[in-house]
Amino acid sequence: MFHHLREDINSVFARDPAARNFLEVLTNYPGLHALLAHRLSHWLWQHNLKWLARTISTLFRWLTGIEIHPGARIGRRFFIDHGMGVVIGETAEVGDDVTLYQGVTLGGTSWNKGKRHPTLEDGVIVGAGAKILGPFTVGAGAKIGSNAVITKAVPAGATVVGIPGKIVKRAEPDTEEVPTFDPERREAMRRKFGFDAYGVSQDMPDPVARSMQAMLDHMHAVDQRIEQMCNTLRKLDASYRDGQLPELRDEDFADILADVDSCCPPQEDGDKRRDAPAKPLKSSDDDGA
Repeated sequence: MFHHLREDINSVFARDPAARNFLEVLTNYPGLHALLAHRLSHWLWQHNLKWLARTISTLFRWLTGIEIHPGARIGRRFFIDHGMGVVIGETAEVGDDVTLYQGVTLGGTSWNKGKRHPTLEDGVIVGAGAKILGPFTVGAGAKIGSNAVITKAVPAGATVVGIPGKIVKRAEPDTEEVPTFDPERREAMRRKFGFDAYGVSQDMPDPVARSMQAMLDHMHAVDQRIEQMCNTLRKLDASYRDGQLPELRDEDFADILADVDSCCPPQEDGDKRRDAPAKPLKSSDDDGA
């Protein structure tokens, strides 16, 4: 018992730089209080003392703002940071070294009995406000971005953001082998918590900005193609007159291009949209046709 308590407290030190000493963590971390209460209520639940188990769970929900159903299965070194608003359903299963932040829901999408809540494998990080809903598995080492809504399985090592959740980063190509969490790898993961503590890192690609980049590149290609077609038509028919396109001002797109550049840098062949902004097509009056 005391071994597990020390392990839970050490996991707080490993993931929260604000933790200063043993007494502070033991007395002032609601995530730890909720976890210790769950250990007791889960034991009572397994021994068919379900009313008492639910009563203890409800009491600590009032005290900590964290609701963990006594039937949920929680692994070792589980850490809930800040904690307010966390909800973990009855059939949820949480592996070792998992981290949740405030406002996370491990919920169900059905009123049917049986497995209806998610399974989080070892080393998963779930950002603030994220909702993981349904009886599927989030693979080992996956990261769920803040406020994401996940309704289907997540492969091991992936990072998922958005509503609905979309994979924006993979640790490696999909393989059948599930990552193992040996002590050295766990320590390396702990050192990274300062960079991706909420399930995302500062260099995480923005799927919206990436889509806008693709649209702008496509528009530029279409603009060039139309200009070539107009030049060809003028050579075939001197009387052909093409209209003047509205001018696109660089300042109108400054904020968008800055966001795109920050998340999706140009490739080696250069980003023509940024290197040479598209110009309006010339009318036939300008070239004397």
